[in-house]
Amino acid sequence: MKDLSERRLSSKLVYDGKLLKVRSDTVRLPDGGTAEREFIEHPGAVAVIALTDAGELVMERQYRYPLGRDMIEIPAGKIDAGEDPLASARRELKEETGYTAAQWLHVATINIAIAYSNERIEIYLAKELKHEGAKLDEEEFLDVFTLPLATALAWVREGKITDSKTVAGLFWAEKVLGGEWAERPKTDI
Repeated sequence: MKDLSERRLSSKLVYDGKLLKVRSDTVRLPDGGTAEREFIEHPGAVAVIALTDAGELVMERQYRYPLGRDMIEIPAGKIDAGEDPLASARRELKEETGYTAAQWLHVATINIAIAYSNERIEIYLAKELKHEGAKLDEEEFLDVFTLPLATALAWVREGKITDSKTVAGLFWAEKVLGGEWAERPKTDI
């Protein structure tokens, strides 16, 4: 198989923000030439397919500033520095929705913007939920509600749900809950 790797020759930090870093790297191409690669460094995130005992999904509606509108999403959040992704998933589910879960299953890792970001999202399925009360971050405002999976999938088809992590999570939920797909081993490609 042909080596398509690009090798970093130099790297410059262009922006260092609270959440994101932007880099501009000069790379050596497979044919020996060089090119510039601008990309966003992201610490990674988690998303949770939280399933109630009644078989409904715990969903959120929150305003997303870059799009200028409310979005319907599964619970999710950033992985803190040094934090295990499962610990992040547990924390985010509790903080945002007030739920804890007795059963956790890692179902997928997705890369959401491979052309310009290294962000990955670890998706978990959480079951045996217990509501203990939410504790939102200071600048976080959202509505939490439950929804049957069939309705959520219809909302994807209708364009009411367009968030990529949520769309991926709902499709995984459909396959896992339908018994078509089991837990996937974590591998590096």
